[in-house]
Amino acid sequence: MHVGGVADVGTGREPTADDSMRIASVSKAFSGGVALSLVDRGAMSLNDTVGKRLPDAPDQFKPVTLRELLNHTSGIPDFINAKGFSDALSASLDKAPAPRQLIDYVRAEPLAFAPASRYEYSNSDNIFVGLMVEAATGKSYVDELQSQVLGPLGLRHTSLPSGTGLPAPLFHGYDVDPPMPPEDVSNLLAGGWAWASGGIVSTPRDLNSFIRGYVGSKLFSHNVAQKQRHFIVAGGSEPTGPGGNSAGLALFRYETSCGTVYGHTGNTPGYTQFAAASPDGHRSVTVAMSLQRTQTSQDAGAGVYAALQRIWLKAVCAALAAH
Repeated sequence: MHVGGVADVGTGREPTADDSMRIASVSKAFSGGVALSLVDRGAMSLNDTVGKRLPDAPDQFKPVTLRELLNHTSGIPDFINAKGFSDALSASLDKAPAPRQLIDYVRAEPLAFAPASRYEYSNSDNIFVGLMVEAATGKSYVDELQSQVLGPLGLRHTSLPSGTGLPAPLFHGYDVDPPMPPEDVSNLLAGGWAWASGGIVSTPRDLNSFIRGYVGSKLFSHNVAQKQRHFIVAGGSEPTGPGGNSAGLALFRYETSCGTVYGHTGNTPGYTQFAAASPDGHRSVTVAMSLQRTQTSQDAGAGVYAALQRIWLKAVCAALAAH
């Protein structure tokens, strides 16, 4: 484990592999693990439609399939960008609505494009995946996350909380806006505002175990893994990962100068995440930064993100060199 900086600016404590942190949109890979495990067991199909599993869903979304949700070709607008969402979030940072209410922000909106006609990253997709999992199994998404992913991979320090708390010890996340001192935003948002799309809390150790098991097909059969790895070229994760990005089913391919890895990125207030593994899952890398920066960051933030991209590439190269 390589460490730079501190886990807590107040105490100066260094981060450890067992510190809790928000993994943001890497949570989408977990929802992929749940859904694809159920597909492998015959409880769901990649061709299942939103309408089949969720008959009360908006009519315009009913033809969308599980496959299209998982590879972000659904055309369902992103609820995070919907009118009214930002105001609702600001008014209730520490208490989120029920997952079904998240899709209400786009209930009256049309599809942005015909399903399967193009790629567009949308947080709404994985909310629908979670709801379809619940409808198919008759159990809560949290229960299925435990039985299909966390339990089989032995991830004892990973959870999907609905509130703002993170278990100690904590890898604190910060908002930095000089000349003001860093603001601790670790507990700013209730996890339920992102739910299956980005609400998971984990540790570097658990996240490393997850990405190895997920990419290494420990959760579902080789046949399902082959379907997962039908990639859409130039379909990027959020934020964009290292090298050339392509989108599969809740999995991204990163083709770098040192070789190809599979994984996911994520960002949320206080955190930017990257987790990836070699094609067989035997080598992996996880990089966590206690600051939110993406390809859209401006000024000094753009420089931080460019440096982070270089770190991701170095980490990938180091992992593959030892393969």
